[in-house]
Amino acid sequence: MDAAEASELQARLAAAVHALNHDASPSARLAANQWLLALQRSPQAWAVATSLLAAPDPPPPADLLFFAAQMLRRKIQSPGSAFPALGLAPQLLDALLLAARRFCAAPAPRQLLTQICLALAALALRAEGGVDGLFARMPHLPPPAVLELLTVLPEEAAQDQGGDTGVDAAARCRFTRELLAHAPAVLEFLHGQSEKAPTDDDGVPLHERNRRILRCLLSWVRVGCFLETPAAALATHPLLTFAFNSLQVSFSFEVAIEVMIELVSQHQEIPEAFLSKTPYIREVLLLPALANRSEKIIAGLACLMCEVGQAAPALVAEGGGQALALTDGLLRCVAFTSEDWEIAESTLQFWCSLAHFILGIDVKTAKRNVVRELFVPVFSSLLDALLFRAQMDTDSDGAPCIPEGLTQFRMNLEELLIDICLLLGAPAYINKLFSGGWDFSSQTIPWKEVEVRMYALSMVADTILQDESSFDFSIIMHFVNILSSRTPVELNGSLFLVYKSFGDVIGSYSKWLSSSQSNIKPLLLFCASGISKSISSNACSLALRKLCEDAPSFIHEPQNLEILFWISEGMNKGNLQLEDEEEIISAITHALSSVSEKELKKSSLARLLCSSYSAVEKIIDIDRDQSLRQNPAAYTQSLDLAVRGLYRMSALFHHLATSVTSGLVDDDIIIVLLGILWPLLEKLFRSSHMENVNLSAAVCRSLSSAMHSCGHHFHILLPKVMECLSANFLLFQRHDCFLRTAANVIEEFGHKEEYGALCVRTFETLSSASSISALNSSYTCDQEPDLVEAYTYFTSMFIRCCQKEAIVASSSLLELSFQKAAICSTAMHRGAALAAMSYMSYGFGVKTHVSKMLAHKGFLESVLAAVLESPECIPNGSPGVALIQILARCGEGLLSNVLYALLGVSALSRVHKSATILQQLAALCSFCEATAWKAVLSWNSLCGWLQSTVKSLPSEYLKQGEAEMIVPLWLKVLQDAGSDYLYSRTGDNIRSHQGYMQGKGGRTLKRIIRDFAESHRNVPIPSTS
Repeated sequence: MDAAEASELQARLAAAVHALNHDASPSARLAANQWLLALQRSPQAWAVATSLLAAPDPPPPADLLFFAAQMLRRKIQSPGSAFPALGLAPQLLDALLLAARRFCAAPAPRQLLTQICLALAALALRAEGGVDGLFARMPHLPPPAVLELLTVLPEEAAQDQGGDTGVDAAARCRFTRELLAHAPAVLEFLHGQSEKAPTDDDGVPLHERNRRILRCLLSWVRVGCFLETPAAALATHPLLTFAFNSLQVSFSFEVAIEVMIELVSQHQEIPEAFLSKTPYIREVLLLPALANRSEKIIAGLACLMCEVGQAAPALVAEGGGQALALTDGLLRCVAFTSEDWEIAESTLQFWCSLAHFILGIDVKTAKRNVVRELFVPVFSSLLDALLFRAQMDTDSDGAPCIPEGLTQFRMNLEELLIDICLLLGAPAYINKLFSGGWDFSSQTIPWKEVEVRMYALSMVADTILQDESSFDFSIIMHFVNILSSRTPVELNGSLFLVYKSFGDVIGSYSKWLSSSQSNIKPLLLFCASGISKSISSNACSLALRKLCEDAPSFIHEPQNLEILFWISEGMNKGNLQLEDEEEIISAITHALSSVSEKELKKSSLARLLCSSYSAVEKIIDIDRDQSLRQNPAAYTQSLDLAVRGLYRMSALFHHLATSVTSGLVDDDIIIVLLGILWPLLEKLFRSSHMENVNLSAAVCRSLSSAMHSCGHHFHILLPKVMECLSANFLLFQRHDCFLRTAANVIEEFGHKEEYGALCVRTFETLSSASSISALNSSYTCDQEPDLVEAYTYFTSMFIRCCQKEAIVASSSLLELSFQKAAICSTAMHRGAALAAMSYMSYGFGVKTHVSKMLAHKGFLESVLAAVLESPECIPNGSPGVALIQILARCGEGLLSNVLYALLGVSALSRVHKSATILQQLAALCSFCEATAWKAVLSWNSLCGWLQSTVKSLPSEYLKQGEAEMIVPLWLKVLQDAGSDYLYSRTGDNIRSHQGYMQGKGGRTLKRIIRDFAESHRNVPIPSTS
């Protein structure tokens, strides 16, 4: 490149940098950035960048110089840099050193010197003998340049390799060793710089020079410059004294703190030396900072003291004056109030480590008792400070609240509160919490203080419950009585935060609190009040459940039952989370199920069910009077209340299933409850409101819960139930809940011979829906993934749970479902594709009794079970015959779609299930080859399917020559995998094989499939049909 070309290139570079930094047009900045990136990748970048840095005075603009230095650094760091091969390293080194000398002082910006030094460090890392060569030339540089260069060199040693792929770990280790060989000279240089007179004329103010010295020292400490220094010499090293003295200068405070924290973490001798300085730190630095509310200094000192304490817990545990000065200082940091909780939170790990050390001392030694007695006052004061900082805050309007920072602080307190409880002992901990001296007759109870103490009590519940001491919790009942007697007007925001903490306490200590019959009513009233507000509803609903579980005999008192009904009826307002409503209904159902008097139990459960009845009934009334639909807001609200009512009914029946199993609820009660629920559900099924997806899902959920709890009592309703489900699916085909519920019915009753015809009719009706017929392409499957999952779930249940006559009668429908599942396996939607593959291979998990032959199997597994059961003859009327004939007709389509499913970016998520399907298919074809089933299916079938599939793949999907290689390779691997699968299914080798590859052949097949998917991730996404 001649002079004219170089001059023109520099001019273009200057224009591009100016446009990038200053042009108002986004398109101009984008164009400039693209040109600059292209230049940076070009060979000309070396020359143009070095010539700019060496340009005569007056120098080019600072931003242009900065870009030139940055470009050199990136060129050096880029993999395969050309400079070593061209012998450019010495010239480049000299050019950069000259630039560092030239631009180390004002008016050149500091960032320019940093970039030049970073380029030098990158060069030293890569060039042979780079470190020694750089240090040999350093004496010719001004001190500011040397200081900056020494600062960035160790940072290069520890630099993350994510953006620097040109250097391996071994090279970095070598670089670090070469650096540390010069550590004594570096420390001597830093010491000399720290002792320079303030009047030394290097153009750098004293406070700035000291900060740079500390920053350089920090870099070298991090790389291990003191590792070879004797302990005694290290503790008295003048640079440590310099760093410690710098704590008193605000400008250098933060860097000095970092230096000392790094030293403490690296050298075990340092904590003891620093611990001796703790009284000075406390008196001279910390106390004035606390008085002046200097948060930066407080936070830094807290971090340093915590680091010292965590590094030497044994020294702190000795309890000398220095250790107590440390703990006192940290206690003051915890109690310091600020807008956030970061300072207090930064100390938690130290307190935990100290507590663990004390608790870890051998209990049999007297030392533990002495240390514990010494630190009990410290941890008692710590508890006070934590309670103070964990109190509710106030928002901008002065109302109590718990901001996000406080919530996080409380979450992180749990471990420490448990440690404090263990150290103080459970009785002393509780006495500490209850020693507020509150006046219960006063109208000005300090609720913020009460709330935080209840929070601290709930956090240590497990520890206290394991203690064998007896506790007087009467003070809790005093507060419960006060809170449960408050009127709704008095229940403002702050009190509901109190309700939440008391709810947590009641839930945690319900066994103790409910042991007295007189406590039950106020506890229930308290829960009723707390449930009414969202902030406390979850805690109080959980507390209610615990009370109902722990005190069933007392709950059965008439007045207490009335409170439970009052709570259930209050949920009709619809202001709770659905999860909380279900928790409450489950709690009340549990209590009522254990009532000893049968008639009272029956009437009470019926009343509980009817408490949700009215909300559902209202929506049915709207069908009779269409004028009620004229108000959309009112109609939406009615729908929401009806959905909530149905979810509560579902929760009731769901909990009853356990009670029925345990014998607490007998058949008469189940029949009564079913007689209440089904007429209501039937009316809803026949109403126009089922078009609402939330309502239809709630109806189906209630129906499923009732079916599982009612068992054989439900059978008389099955024809109506299946009719309602089928009819509604035909009307509202995007509501997959009808398909899923029908599948649940088949799972529960499909094994009974008398329901075979009903199951077949339901299958026919559901399959006739246009939405099911439309599942004939991967695009359609992606549009309706929930429908695909529900449909494959239904067909899977049908195959596994229905009698053989129903399977045979539905062979055409099953063939259709198998074809659709094969197509759906190629969908981009992961859930839809995997659901389809599960149906074809192992299917979904079942919970109930099913037919013996087809239990716990998907389609292919069911076919395999059939041929293994009868290898010598083909039994007439066997469902296995129907299924294997389907497979024979659809096998090529299955193989083709599985191969398509392994193409594109979504393929890797399907590798396992695809390999499982292929292994099962290979096992079937291999086994049939030597049996009577060969006339239907054989190994030649699989060979033909694979050859045809590979041949039909478009050429752009496969690499050159791949088609000829796939067929023989895959057939060999499939043969081995099929043999392993058969081995695992025969004789003494039968074992659970839910979803893992069988044998070495199976694992090899999976590896081959994964390699194929990996190598075809970027092919065009095919659309199959």
